Amino acid sequence: MYYDNPYSNLLHKRPHQECVECVMDTSDPDIKFDQNGVCNHCIKYKEYTMSIGDYSERRRKLDALVERLKAKGRGRDYDCIMGLSGGVDSSYLAWYAVKKLGLRPLVVHVDTGWNSELAVNNIQNIVQKLDLDLHTLVIDWPEIKDLQRAYFLSGVANLDVPQDHAFIASLYNEAKKYGISDILNGGNMQTESILPSAWGYDASDPTSLIGIHKRFGKLKRLKRYPIHSTFSKFIYYPFIAKMRTHRPLELIEYNKQEAKNILVSEMGWRDYGGKHYESVFTKFFQAHYLPYKFGYDKRKAHLSSLIVSGQISREEAVKELLEPLYSEVELREDRQFFMKKLDIDSDTYERIMSSEPVSFSQYPNNVKLYSYMRKYLGIFSSIYKRFK
Repeated sequence: MYYDNPYSNLLHKRPHQECVECVMDTSDPDIKFDQNGVCNHCIKYKEYTMSIGDYSERRRKLDALVERLKAKGRGRDYDCIMGLSGGVDSSYLAWYAVKKLGLRPLVVHVDTGWNSELAVNNIQNIVQKLDLDLHTLVIDWPEIKDLQRAYFLSGVANLDVPQDHAFIASLYNEAKKYGISDILNGGNMQTESILPSAWGYDASDPTSLIGIHKRFGKLKRLKRYPIHSTFSKFIYYPFIAKMRTHRPLELIEYNKQEAKNILVSEMGWRDYGGKHYESVFTKFFQAHYLPYKFGYDKRKAHLSSLIVSGQISREEAVKELLEPLYSEVELREDRQFFMKKLDIDSDTYERIMSSEPVSFSQYPNNVKLYSYMRKYLGIFSSIYKRFK
């Protein structure tokens, strides 16, 4: 067992059980199994595939979307905007949007101070070979450093929120600045349909972010860090600015390995060895912090997503899970880098890593408000579209 923190076992009180179809198990505290041992994640994916229609129907939806985007962008520099991390999904989306769909996206990269040299090279290759305009937005380092350190001290699982929140807020800000109302997102159900909600929390919640920073941060307030407000999320962007987010990869037969092959051969792209490992921080967070402190191995969710979409077999996933998340040397190097970059001393680091995990719900949050907003704004949106 990789997990050495005794507290991580407290989170998984149920007898261990694995899904018979994917590799998700009771490390997801909310997982459910039917009488045949199939988990709710697999069942949900099957329901999803039935709801979106066959390939020809999805293709019609994609063609209609592209036609609308091109019409709206006629006479303008860009017809859409997208974020580019240098990872597989966003990189392939850039290639597909330009080469296959003929779109002209403005590309935004948000630098939170943790990019690997490989990620920088991949991004440069993609924008140069596709002749795209790239806007790199650099987040104020003292502020995001203070935020990330505060999240570590809080002991929550969602240590990635400070950078993810910055990504969201910055992309919307840039879209607003350039009058672009259509956002392309590389998210897709084929490769990331499974991700237990219990393993994290909504990165767009400003109340949670500000609450944790106020409790554990050194800076009195954040002056330059971009905040995605609740008003912006639910009212301004969707109803006033009429911004829409589109996920084109869900409308095609997206295969991760085929995407990598294309990126390597045409874009000079190089693999990172793991999902979201283009960021040094995210690699340490996913491959050590979450497994050690919480017993959450995100590879199970990533691999299970590929299993249910038919891209790998369960046997291949089980074999990959037997591989160590880190070599001892690499872990030691990344751990030291993480501590030095966030000014965390050894005693503090060991205290947090060996302490009992903390739920985000123990700090201020918008869970109830968001549930209310989604319910009633969903009703309003349906009425609005009907009488539009």
